[in-house]
Amino acid sequence: MPVHNADIAEIFTEVADLLEIEGANQFRVRAYREAARTIEGQSRSAREMMENGEDLTRLSGIGEDLAGKIEEIVKTGKLSQLEEIRRETPPGLSEMMELAGLGPKKVKALYGELGISSLEELEKAARSGKVAELEGFGEKTRQSILEEIEARRARGPGRFKLARAAEFASPLVEHLRKSREIKEVTVAGSYRRGKETVGDLDILVTCKRGSREKVMDRFTGFEDVEKTVSRGKTKSSVILRSGLQVDLRVVAQVSYGAALVYFTGSKPHNIAIRKIGQGRNLKISEYGVFKGKGDSEKRVAGKTEKEVYRSVDLPFIPPELREHRGEIEAAREGKLPDLVTLDDIRGDLHVHTEESDGDYTAREMAEAARERGYEYIAVTDHSRRLTVAAGLDPGQLEKQIEVIGKLNEKLDGFSVLTGIEVDIMEDGTLDLPDGILKELDLVVAAVHYKFDLPAGKQTDRILRALDNPHVSILDHPTTRLIGKRPPIDVNMEKILTAAIERGVVLELNAQPDRLDLNDVYCKFVRDHGGRIAVSTDSHRLSDLEFMRFGIRQARRGWLEADDVINTRSLKQLRKVLRRK
Repeated sequence: MPVHNADIAEIFTEVADLLEIEGANQFRVRAYREAARTIEGQSRSAREMMENGEDLTRLSGIGEDLAGKIEEIVKTGKLSQLEEIRRETPPGLSEMMELAGLGPKKVKALYGELGISSLEELEKAARSGKVAELEGFGEKTRQSILEEIEARRARGPGRFKLARAAEFASPLVEHLRKSREIKEVTVAGSYRRGKETVGDLDILVTCKRGSREKVMDRFTGFEDVEKTVSRGKTKSSVILRSGLQVDLRVVAQVSYGAALVYFTGSKPHNIAIRKIGQGRNLKISEYGVFKGKGDSEKRVAGKTEKEVYRSVDLPFIPPELREHRGEIEAAREGKLPDLVTLDDIRGDLHVHTEESDGDYTAREMAEAARERGYEYIAVTDHSRRLTVAAGLDPGQLEKQIEVIGKLNEKLDGFSVLTGIEVDIMEDGTLDLPDGILKELDLVVAAVHYKFDLPAGKQTDRILRALDNPHVSILDHPTTRLIGKRPPIDVNMEKILTAAIERGVVLELNAQPDRLDLNDVYCKFVRDHGGRIAVSTDSHRLSDLEFMRFGIRQARRGWLEADDVINTRSLKQLRKVLRRK
């Protein structure tokens, strides 16, 4: 069975979590977490690198010991070290750590002091009030635990973050495309609409006449398939080793466009389109657009999506907009946005280096960005308060400014902007003095601690930071981590409005765990005349590829190239970064 980078990262993360619960050396724990982050951030699979004879120890944070463990996982699908730790640790502890707000330290306390080793036991202890009595927990944590367990129960089967789903979808699609029998392959559903998380995959294919059986053989025979749920002449369903369900449908060429519209969704969008069709005496289904009834029924469209939309007097609507949030009205009025594309991006405004918690030098990050066709990057290492990320103090930042100045003298046709990702303190002041901030090309302000402040205090904290004239960009504004940490409790509309009024740019952080801002807030910023920076928060060279996920989110938020500041030339960008 193939082993994906996500599988290796999950194993290393679980090792780190369980070691931390056991009270292992923090340097050892951190090594596994860094290794997980490094592997997950690689654009190429570890398996491919091994097959090519590449030295895995050349990857940041991967020594001979960890490289050997990666090799073991790739060859066997498991890690003997983890199996041994699991035998010594109740299996429910890992499941408990999946709840937002419950890290290894709190799980260790729950297990050590109350003997809790499963979600069922945790829920019972929370309802009885025992959890609230533990030091460092309290009533708020008790309530949060119950809410998280309830939310987990309501969600049912797990969803996959878009980036993780892409890791499994891409090789499967490539496998299908190599078949001589298959003509077209498209992954539809929420994946095609670019949603943050995906429940399953819907793949539509067209094929040569008489080859459906071979197509199904190829699909169900894919190396990553763990179980075939069902198999038919036109539809088959499988479960991949990751647990992701994939449905494949073989569609007639004449119906391909109609099927794409139907299976891409969303359901409310499709219902609205069908209602418009009914008003024109048309029946729109996954098989096509039909006029008339009975024997007189005639297919009038369906081969392409454009045909389907044209049948109801609408232009083609991009998949990312199909959420029934005004896209049909905009299409009818000729006001659909010309959505931003990856090719529009000319630079990245959130990049870390080895001066804080990045893995590469500013020069290495710059050269990697230039290879992508960019014209500039902004180095925005962490400020001093974030000690876990080796944040910079004023003196260290001053030296970095000098280093980047000399680097720019050597770079031909490329620029590195000086910046900092400065912490917003609990009282709304910034972690570094204005004297050093004013020397920078841009200042990215962010909340990295005290996520649990009351809504009023949290909102005022950020508003005060926005009042600082040196702040250029508000970084990952809601601080959420998808599936791990909820957004902070704030009046987000008030914050976005204040940022727009002050000329502060809002960041859409393209890191797959964040995708923050979400699509709704992106559209709010656009509708109110604000500007957004789509940035990757890169800590290593491969992270620069996260831009594609940021662009998908931006498109869902109706953003055009002009709404995104890093689509501009450096000269134009500097003008935008100047505060009103």
